[in-house]
Amino acid sequence: MTQHSDKSPGPEELRQQVERTRAELGRTVEALAAKADVKARAREKAAEVGEHAARTAGELKAAAARFLHRTHDGTPGPVRQRTAQGAQLARDNRTVVLVAAGVVLVTWLVLRRKG
Repeated sequence: MTQHSDKSPGPEELRQQVERTRAELGRTVEALAAKADVKARAREKAAEVGEHAARTAGELKAAAARFLHRTHDGTPGPVRQRTAQGAQLARDNRTVVLVAAGVVLVTWLVLRRKG
């Protein structure tokens, strides 16, 4: 039989070291593979951005609703009525409104170019 000095690891200790090294190497390889998977990382980032956009859109929609509610409550009845009538008139005469807007735009562009 061969005698082992106190400094030399025995066969069982060597097996344990090999197993620990294999496990650590496996974790390292998995981590590197995950970092190298660009498509998966891009999908994850896109999902994060989409979730953030959805949250922001919801917050903006809620803020707009609160603003409209406060504005509506603070606007006198006759003003609300006249505004609704104007909006209905514009919807009923959409072509006229679009032509008028086009004339205003062309006039503005011509005057801007001359100046």
